[in-house]
Amino acid sequence: MEFLYYMIPAVVCATIVLGYTWKFLNWAMIKPYQMGRCLRMQGLNGSPYKLFFGDLKEFSSMIEKARSKPLSLTDDILPRISPLFLHMINKYGKNPFIWLGPRPVVLIMEPELVKEVMIKSYQFQKPRTNPLTKLLVQGVAVYEEDKWAKHRKIINPAFHLEKLKHMLPAFKLCCSEMLSKWEEIYASQGSCELDVWPYLQTMTSDVISRTAFGSCFEEGRKIFELQREQAKHVVEVGRSIYIPGRRFIPTKINRRMKEIEREVQESIRKIIDKRVKAMKIGEIKNDDLLGILLESNSKEIEQHGNKDYGMTINEVIEECKLFYFAGQETTSVLLVWTMILLSIHPDWQTRAREEVLQVFAGGKPDCDELNRLKVVTMIFYEVLRLYPPLAAITRGIPRETTLGHLSLPAETMIWLPIALLHYDKEQWGDDANEFNPERFAEGISKATKNQGCYFPFGWGPRICVGQNFAMLEAKMALAMILERFSFELSPSYTHGPYSMITIQPQYGAHIILHKL
Repeated sequence: MEFLYYMIPAVVCATIVLGYTWKFLNWAMIKPYQMGRCLRMQGLNGSPYKLFFGDLKEFSSMIEKARSKPLSLTDDILPRISPLFLHMINKYGKNPFIWLGPRPVVLIMEPELVKEVMIKSYQFQKPRTNPLTKLLVQGVAVYEEDKWAKHRKIINPAFHLEKLKHMLPAFKLCCSEMLSKWEEIYASQGSCELDVWPYLQTMTSDVISRTAFGSCFEEGRKIFELQREQAKHVVEVGRSIYIPGRRFIPTKINRRMKEIEREVQESIRKIIDKRVKAMKIGEIKNDDLLGILLESNSKEIEQHGNKDYGMTINEVIEECKLFYFAGQETTSVLLVWTMILLSIHPDWQTRAREEVLQVFAGGKPDCDELNRLKVVTMIFYEVLRLYPPLAAITRGIPRETTLGHLSLPAETMIWLPIALLHYDKEQWGDDANEFNPERFAEGISKATKNQGCYFPFGWGPRICVGQNFAMLEAKMALAMILERFSFELSPSYTHGPYSMITIQPQYGAHIILHKL
């Protein structure tokens, strides 16, 4: 009996250990080899699976090497922002696969397949990621199926054109403050050479602070700084393989990421609590993003008589974090690359300025006038083609799925390389690497021939809900800049686009401004 007393726990422990060992071997070895064999049987080529890490080490090495030296203005930017994917396509063909740890990632370069992936959002979902990356943003950008549909429905009213019209004064005020600083520097120095990148970041963060939180925009600035730091940490942890449970290890970066998350959560919760109290006694109008979101959420709950149809306070906080990061980043990178490209191409700068002066005629721009800026719109479309906010979009496959002629095993990942498709000469012609806004003279559909080769804001049901917000803000800012300044690249400008979640100028954007 005493022997059995000791044997039973030993057998239980051994069974548990064997179970976890089997799970680990299946995750790290058996399943990856099965998935790789399945992909190869369908004619796909890719790198051989390297135990545990896959191509992550090579990926990180290529990125570091690419970032170690700047480019000339005429160099192809793809080797710098998508080095591994470009290498794999050159080596294995148009739809190769690589390995992010033990999971294969298939690159989709066929426009029709890209459209299929983007349209069938319930089949091709956001992939599971390192839980630490969720500390940056969650919200409607990462939710799936019914939860995504619920949040999208509640959020949509905040981005209706009629609501956005009321935010134009905030756009104008924030841009005026930035331009006043430029004019002060110009007056004190007699000329004005500066790095416009941090100014544009501050301006767009102020816009999102004012339009999201109204009178609480000063508190919003602190949130922006924290979110920007969190983004850097997310990029760092994203380059390493995720080991279950690793986020609980109290490393320096883990502690800092969780500390930032607590600070952001507390700051936004205080703003929301103030707003809810003020709304209850009728002190504040619901004319900013937070107010519209809370009002829409309240209506949805009242309509169904059930809180399950609305968002919790924690979910509202996550949507506010998303407003901050996506709203600020998208517009700031669009504006900085626009200023850089118009500095290189003064003829287009002149055309855009002439249009602005003609359309506005010295008056205050309204929504209708901003939408009449055809040349400016063409320029923005071309900038978004050459420097899309994101270099790629990732999708996961929760269950075995057919995509065109492919049958992809469950847990395969799909990568839609936006930048590579935007530079594809088969789709755009021999001048694909050149800045030519004229290609969008008759709109996006005509320029793309309705192919899935252009999607800076995504595609299908999950197209970015804030794209109209970003475009109106960018038009207002560029129009006001063109009215007051002409600009050219400084001799100290160093060209170095790199992907820090969004595609940013690694060495800043040093511009010489000339007062008009």
